Amino acid sequence: MKTSDFYYDLPKELIAQTPIERRDGSRLMVLDSKTGEIVHKHFYDITDYLNPGDCLVMNDSRVLPARLFGKRPTGGAVEILLLTSKGDDVWECLTRPGRKTRPGTEIIIGDGQLRATVVGEAEGGNKLLKFSYEGIFLEILERLGKMPLPPYIHEELQDSERYQTVYSREVGSAAAPTAGLHFTPELLQKIQDKGVTLAYLTLHVGLGTFRPVKEDNIEAHEMHSEFCIVSRETADKVNAARQNGGRIISVGTTSCRTLETVADEKGFLRPWSGWTDIFIYPGYTFKCVDCLITNFHLPESTLIMLVSALAGRDNVLNAYKKAVEERYRFFSFGDAMFIK
Repeated sequence: MKTSDFYYDLPKELIAQTPIERRDGSRLMVLDSKTGEIVHKHFYDITDYLNPGDCLVMNDSRVLPARLFGKRPTGGAVEILLLTSKGDDVWECLTRPGRKTRPGTEIIIGDGQLRATVVGEAEGGNKLLKFSYEGIFLEILERLGKMPLPPYIHEELQDSERYQTVYSREVGSAAAPTAGLHFTPELLQKIQDKGVTLAYLTLHVGLGTFRPVKEDNIEAHEMHSEFCIVSRETADKVNAARQNGGRIISVGTTSCRTLETVADEKGFLRPWSGWTDIFIYPGYTFKCVDCLITNFHLPESTLIMLVSALAGRDNVLNAYKKAVEERYRFFSFGDAMFIK
């Protein structure tokens, strides 16, 4: 299967640059994976497609305000993007300009509230930085850091909470699990009142989610790894729904990848934590996930491949063609799709 099999033509003006005022006011395309039938709704209509006994599974990871701006002692500006904690206040980071941040370089951030020293290099040319500070690191990041918005968003975000889900709790993502951005507390309550079980897992989204597929044959693509956690409570909720004939509805591709990583052959979960590099593309047999709530993804990305595995490539590409014709908003701050 070729990467080019998942290409579609997207006008740049359809890439959403800012969130709409009302989270659940975005448009919702409902796609029937069996027939390919398409219905146009709004996200607040999602309750019409959820049944009592279903289990809605959401990723509660919270985006780290991971972009930092500092200076070298010479006065030269340095941009730092935190990627992965290595423990003992050492982080793997992207730095710009990379050639100016050799081992031993010191960087001063926020008038010295935070300092970093380059202590080594990681694979791929990323830098290892050791941070020194007084107080609590995450609190300092909240003050000094900015949201690491995806590369296709060029406008400044006015309210950083709009790049967080309303149920985000576990800090650690480099990008938001964007399918969940459409939910409000009121909508979640309405869903629960209908008899749908709400369950939460954690997958910390890495920047690898934006990495393009460079191989011609998708089977040759090496998937990035991300850390995920499924609690006993969530495993019990998913298993009870499955046992009783309810559907498992994944909110986002990150929740989907976690569920499919942890599920056994019959679709049941166990408590688990670890790294997943599961790559889902057409031909994959889903073990746990029945339905998916997701946004519209980049052409030739691993995410559109995952969606095509669930709904069928032809159905998905036809749906995306319709979305372009109907002027849907695409990507992180864009509109949503429900695959049933």
